[in-house]
Amino acid sequence: MKLPLVSIIMNCHNGDLYLKESLKSVLKQKYKNWELIFWDNCSTDNSKQIIKKLKDKRIKYFFSGKFNTLYKSRNLAIKKAKGKYISFLDVDDKWSKDKLSLQVKKLEKCKGNFIYSNYFIENISTKKIYKRILSKLPEGKITQELLNDYFLGILTVLVKRDIFKKFQFNTKYNIIGDFDFFITLSQKYDFLCIQKPLSTFKLHYDNYSTKNLNEYYEEVKKWLQINNFKINKKFDLKNMKLMLFKLKLKKNFKLLKDFF
Repeated sequence: MKLPLVSIIMNCHNGDLYLKESLKSVLKQKYKNWELIFWDNCSTDNSKQIIKKLKDKRIKYFFSGKFNTLYKSRNLAIKKAKGKYISFLDVDDKWSKDKLSLQVKKLEKCKGNFIYSNYFIENISTKKIYKRILSKLPEGKITQELLNDYFLGILTVLVKRDIFKKFQFNTKYNIIGDFDFFITLSQKYDFLCIQKPLSTFKLHYDNYSTKNLNEYYEEVKKWLQINNFKINKKFDLKNMKLMLFKLKLKKNFKLLKDFF
């Protein structure tokens, strides 16, 4: 029985620092029927040279004619995908070697649309690695759990490609597009999960959300304004409002720190 093709979406803009490690984790996958859609968003570093050195026909390189926002780039890259399933891996993250094999097996067995897993966070400055979630991950309709604590990392997901015929990432966001997209899906589909960590997210000072706290705050504020009436009747948003308050404190503290 032929295993289904998995399309791996990797968006890149000047990501050569950790790119080799990320690509290595793809090439080491036990699951072999994949294609890598590498979307080069006008990089000026060595990213192109690194990807071009890999002589693997499963790797498909695309260079954007102009610089686009992350979520527009993701939407464009997805259009190039041919797999039954879509997965995402950013250039500074990595997968365990059984990530795809375990997720495809469960999705096929359960005839599901969406699966995610736990993941590790690797703090580059402290050299510490730890699990993102220590408790048991939920399955099914998990919207409220995600609104209470957004624990779903895009690097952990595997999504049926047909879903993207109905839904796309909102290009108005630069930081919370993943959150907005998966909150929408969680209201439509049952989510499956694998409890063990299958991916590693690198936490460093160049993370976009870390460097752009003001933009992060404004996007969460905007999302709450748009969704307050639409979602508030079904779900409790108090944790989201608390998150907005914490972001406001963080950005104000950073402004004071930078000023002095």
